[in-house]
Amino acid sequence: MCIPMFIAALFTIAETWKQPQCPPTDEQIKKLQHMYTVEYYSAIKKREISPFATAWMDLEDIMLSEIRQRKNTI
Repeated sequence: MCIPMFIAALFTIAETWKQPQCPPTDEQIKKLQHMYTVEYYSAIKKREISPFATAWMDLEDIMLSEIRQRKNTI
């Protein structure tokens, strides 16, 4: 008697429970990339460059060059 009620309760909870929605990693990276790119170019317009934004852009250049190298070797 107790086990069927427990199973029924589990199914009820499973039907109403909403899974947490976490964006995939690539979406998070794209959002961060956009944010830092905007920060970088707005700093250039103001003629002041944040060291963090500069480091981010350098990292982006390195990653893009590595991707190009991999595509060229394939």
